[in-house]
Amino acid sequence: MHYTNAILRVPAATCASGLTTATLGAPDAQQTRLQFSHYVSILSDLHLTVTVLPANPAYPDSHFVEDTAVVMPEVAIITHPGAPSRAGEVATIEPVLARFKKIERIKNGRMDGGDVLMVGKRFFVGLSSRTNHEGVREFAALVEPFGYRVDAIEVGAGLHLKSIVNYVGKNTLLLDAANAGHPALAGFQHLVVDEGEEYAGNTLWINDTLITPEGYPRTFAQLKKLGLAILTTPTSELKKMDGGLTCLSLRF
Repeated sequence: MHYTNAILRVPAATCASGLTTATLGAPDAQQTRLQFSHYVSILSDLHLTVTVLPANPAYPDSHFVEDTAVVMPEVAIITHPGAPSRAGEVATIEPVLARFKKIERIKNGRMDGGDVLMVGKRFFVGLSSRTNHEGVREFAALVEPFGYRVDAIEVGAGLHLKSIVNYVGKNTLLLDAANAGHPALAGFQHLVVDEGEEYAGNTLWINDTLITPEGYPRTFAQLKKLGLAILTTPTSELKKMDGGLTCLSLRF
């Protein structure tokens, strides 16, 4: 898929009040916004048309917009976030996406967009603390008529599937060792993230450029083997809230 647009939301001053399983301390709101601004600049430099929505302090996690929708060439699917405190975020995203795409919705099951990885005509959907079997069934019913295949993958570690499994171009997945042998992921080349650098598994592929967190040299060395352009960016404050590079945007 060639990306031309991205939707993002400015982190709120309340971002340290969001949900996290990390034990790295509270993020600094100003530093979070600086890292966000760097990310916006990268997407703009890659010639995406970037829509930046204002901060929403009522929802401290709302700058992680990826969880609110799955955007595919045919439609945008509004999710039903697995954390009750984030449920209201979808109402602020739907009218924005409706400018670009027909809208469908997950109504009963639970699903976070961070659990959904699209590679060509395949979707890999994580079964996690935020996405359940009913959410996967509803999602499959919406996308299979367009010719997509859906494979569910249990998420044993990490908040979302894309915390640990991501497509990095050239028929290659960047993933952790626990998922390297998953039968649904056969048929792809695998780059296995070294122990201690699992966070760098959340590397973002946009139009044959890779955006990866700074500070993970072994993962960077592996990615270089692909021969693609690679950009690094600071993510320390995002990491404190279980966030990563894919989380910050809806790309289509």
